[in-house]
Amino acid sequence: MKLALILSGIALATSCQNQPKQQSEPTAQMDPVEVPAQDGMERAYFASGCFWCVEAVYESVKGVEESISGYSGGHTENPTYASSNTGRTGHAEAVEIIYDPEVVSFETLVDVYFGSQNVTQVNGQGPDRGSQYRSIIFYQNEAQKKIIDTKIAELEKELGDGKVAAEVMPFQKFWKGEAYHQDYEERNPGNPYIQNVSIPRLNRFKKKFPELLKDNAH
Repeated sequence: MKLALILSGIALATSCQNQPKQQSEPTAQMDPVEVPAQDGMERAYFASGCFWCVEAVYESVKGVEESISGYSGGHTENPTYASSNTGRTGHAEAVEIIYDPEVVSFETLVDVYFGSQNVTQVNGQGPDRGSQYRSIIFYQNEAQKKIIDTKIAELEKELGDGKVAAEVMPFQKFWKGEAYHQDYEERNPGNPYIQNVSIPRLNRFKKKFPELLKDNAH
């Protein structure tokens, strides 16, 4: 488990957690749920491996007010870190992005999503393997789905024989994660996993998209 890395002080991180992975049960296709804007802010939802990593990437992007770690994409109510890590709930570690559409568009958030991961890795990112770490990009309406589908088609054309591994799912519900997961990278910079996996992933993103970064994120 991630917590095991924190407690053990192992210098070289190998995975977010070490529990055996189970295959998730398929989720029935449903109509997407659209989250209304609040105080001019909109919300978007992504899963791409460890949510500590993804949260930190989006926090660095101009126009993103907040990035919240949690769970989505599954078939159970009230998932927890422990239950999602069994792989039996169907949920993936996900983030809720609260953003200003006047500053950053959904399309740009999709570019950030695909530009900050290994797009061909199935059921995980980097050392984190299992259905709870699979990549999922959630859409709330057909306009968003069209943006996602277009981007995937472009990427697969570039890949040639490769295929984008991310699932495209209608958004249903986001379950906020436990308090200790929030802003984890920022609050635990010395953690071995953060040092060896999360920070390098964030730095690769920053190098690739310097024009998208907040002034204090350089």
